[in-house]
Amino acid sequence: MKENSSILSKWWKAFRYHFVPPSMFPVIIGALVSWSNLQGFSLWYFALILLTVIINHIALNMTDDYFDYLHAVDQEKTDGKNPYTGGSGTLTSGLIAPRSMKYVFSLMYIFVIAVGVYLAIERGWVVLVFGLLGVFSSIFYTAPPIKFSHHGIGEILMLVNFSVILGLGSYYVQAQMLSLEAILATLPCGIMLFSMIIINEIPDIKEDTQAGKLTLIARYGPLFGIKVYWISWVCTYAIIILGVLFTILPFYVLLSLLSLPLVYKSIYILKNQYKQPQNLIPANLAMIIAHAITSLGIIAGYAINALSNGAPLLVLGYICIIILLAYLPASIPLLLPKPKN
Repeated sequence: MKENSSILSKWWKAFRYHFVPPSMFPVIIGALVSWSNLQGFSLWYFALILLTVIINHIALNMTDDYFDYLHAVDQEKTDGKNPYTGGSGTLTSGLIAPRSMKYVFSLMYIFVIAVGVYLAIERGWVVLVFGLLGVFSSIFYTAPPIKFSHHGIGEILMLVNFSVILGLGSYYVQAQMLSLEAILATLPCGIMLFSMIIINEIPDIKEDTQAGKLTLIARYGPLFGIKVYWISWVCTYAIIILGVLFTILPFYVLLSLLSLPLVYKSIYILKNQYKQPQNLIPANLAMIIAHAITSLGIIAGYAINALSNGAPLLVLGYICIIILLAYLPASIPLLLPKPKN
């Protein structure tokens, strides 16, 4: 029993599930845009897409680990490690063999593609296009010969994938159409993910540069990253507010602005502690929670709007159960004692 527990523990560490919610949120929001506007909604498709996207993100995490290990990027540090940056450490510490990790994430991608084909047959070829773009981006984010993350364009690629690709794809499966509202409702998710990548790259600048992984921060430096970080948050809130003012987004999504104090905290810490990676832990944590609060605020806004439009309350209950089952394992690290500032 203890051995089985150890096996599960090391693979759970490799999954880095606490980084998975940024892919859940646009999928949930995209589906809720359709449900809220009474354009169609299937719990089966909702649950299946959410599961598939989670598996794809886990595969992305391990792909990133695997190729960074081969390129000697995230080697284990002995001077203290920021838990919100770098890889899982399962390869560098010898917990998992590289060949085993490659086998597992390859199987995951096969599953994702199989579901994509099924959804394409059921809901149209457009779904397969969204799915293949997502898988392609996940594999070649760090894999050769493309290695998007090594050329300063991986961050932009993730912005697009974690908003328009996931969100609009999820919306299309439900509503069988494309819409500006679905794009604007999910675009903040991608911008926030972009912000998260930026703040996570700052502590890794030395290791990335030495390994030739020229991220935006490795190319232009931490001060550039700080500026891009706060501008990204301004853009996130601007899209939400302007979307409401122009009546494209429902008024209730303004609940997402509750994350503002945490965003301010992360910016303040980042500006004052960017030279000390270990001191950035509270900023990384504040960023993760702010991302969650903003996304959940949009989700709650669409749920309220759906009910006001006459959508059935029972369906909302099922949706909440599915979201809770998917998100709860990722939220556990956020509930643990937090590092002191």
